[in-house]
Amino acid sequence: MMEMEKYQFGYGCMRLPLLNADDPASFDYPLIEKLFDTYMERGFTYFDAAYTYHGYHCEEAVKKALVERHPRDSFELATKLPLRDFKDAEDMERIFNEQLKHCGVEYFDYYLLHNMGTNVYEKCRKYDAFGFAAKKKAEGKIRYLGMSFHDMPELLDEILENYGEMLDFVQLQINYVDWEQPNVQSRRCLEVANKYHKPVFVMEPCKGGTLVNLPEEAKKLMREYAPETSFASWAFRFAASQEGVVRVLSGMNTMEQVMDNTATFRDFRPITEEEMAVIRQVTEIIEKNTPIPCTACSYCTHGCPKGIAIPEYFALYNSISRTTGSFSSQAVYYNNISLKHGKASDCIGCRQCERACPQHLPITDYLKDVAAKFEAGSSFPTRK
Repeated sequence: MMEMEKYQFGYGCMRLPLLNADDPASFDYPLIEKLFDTYMERGFTYFDAAYTYHGYHCEEAVKKALVERHPRDSFELATKLPLRDFKDAEDMERIFNEQLKHCGVEYFDYYLLHNMGTNVYEKCRKYDAFGFAAKKKAEGKIRYLGMSFHDMPELLDEILENYGEMLDFVQLQINYVDWEQPNVQSRRCLEVANKYHKPVFVMEPCKGGTLVNLPEEAKKLMREYAPETSFASWAFRFAASQEGVVRVLSGMNTMEQVMDNTATFRDFRPITEEEMAVIRQVTEIIEKNTPIPCTACSYCTHGCPKGIAIPEYFALYNSISRTTGSFSSQAVYYNNISLKHGKASDCIGCRQCERACPQHLPITDYLKDVAAKFEAGSSFPTRK
């Protein structure tokens, strides 16, 4: 089992700040560099990238903002093998070599099989993705090998039974809303990882911002109990307090987030039973006010034949339920987005998005709900 200090805090690079929200590669480098530097100055070193993030440009951004500006031994770099993208064993080799070049490094501190689940598991077995990564570790090009997992605990148990000896850690989606959710089952997945004595890294502790952008009723509860504590801090402390968790990731794109989140982990306090009672109440409120449990990871949009802005539409749909904002303002946003992307009603039901979704959401059904809410009875603009 890998040796690691508990409560390590990692910088997730899936949502780096941009100059143009419609261009995932329009990185705001001056801001990114400032955020990275501040994070490191406050005592943290772990950066979590991936081949597919930011339209396949994340690794290059990390190279420019981090690797080219800091000594190699001053940070730990993680990236991931895209399990949906590789075609065969030769392709894995090509991608891995590209990643070394993209990142400007000779080795990765941490390397993960990315987004493991039922949709890619047999493919990984067929082409021995586990063996491929283990070989790279033996060659000294990977220090620690793991996988990010988005599926049911039964599959996690099977994988760890068959391949656990190759894996140093697992990365799981753990947050208080998904703790008992049947489509994620954070608690049971964590129990499986603990059964095999695998250290756990946590992704989506704030569920893509859901646990920061709370319903007003939930905000009121938390503020009354702890007026000075941020909503993000509640979520991080819940995740980091669980047995077996050794690192929690956060995708930060403002200085306020970096300062608040690093403060949480510099002086970490495990969650208390009284706070858990508040969290249980907040969870009930969120579940009541969030019809679509999307984390805005955008995996669903890659390869969509109609270019539908699925996460953006789901966020607008949820916003109507979660806040007191007017429907008309949300409709304006919907109309504007649809000028550059497919409408919800453009969905042809191919379900490639559902096969890619880490949350296993019935996306095509939700798109029908979105279309009914935002398009019914409107003279809808068309894209040029």
